[in-house]
Amino acid sequence: MGTMVTGLASPVMDQNYDLIHVLQESLQHIGRLETYIADADARGDTELATWFRKMQENNRKASEQGKKMLMARLQEEMS
Repeated sequence: MGTMVTGLASPVMDQNYDLIHVLQESLQHIGRLETYIADADARGDTELATWFRKMQENNRKASEQGKKMLMARLQEEMS
């Protein structure tokens, strides 16, 4: 069995809940990065804007993986 992560505890002991919560946070982060990208672009800081865009793309990829994982888990529970 894996080691429990300490710190912020999930209010529900359910892995799907944890997955949904992290997925939500990742999707919100994508939106927040839009603001940071615009700010960096407005200041002419292309290095920072590029880094934010890379972070945003990584979050998009992770979010897509998370959505697929959640769908598979929910379909498995339904069958």
